[in-house]
Amino acid sequence: MGKDKNPRRVADNEAMAKLRMLRTSPQKLNLVAALIRGKKVDRALNDLTFSKKRIAEDVRKCLQSAIANAENNHGLDVDELIVAEAYVGKNLVMKRGRPRARGRFGRILKPFSEITIKVRQVEEQA
Repeated sequence: MGKDKNPRRVADNEAMAKLRMLRTSPQKLNLVAALIRGKKVDRALNDLTFSKKRIAEDVRKCLQSAIANAENNHGLDVDELIVAEAYVGKNLVMKRGRPRARGRFGRILKPFSEITIKVRQVEEQA
């Protein structure tokens, strides 16, 4: 008499990973996400490993998590995975400030963001 099983959020040949509360702006994170969209996962991991962007290491960890989810939870072949989607969203913004001239207050916004990476298994064509 239990509840029904929740439907999957992704297709049978997909897996995903989400990373929240990344301390960078969504605009900067989207530059790194655009670097890996549509690529094979081994090529995307190499690009992120040798990227000069600070946030690329966190994106690489998220991609490795998506690959591990695909392999362990859904039984997909790692060699046939591509990065199907990599999209970025906003999160909270810390508001800080600094005294400025003539008694004014300069706002300093410290944005957070989140990234979702979906990997998909595709069969290579001969």
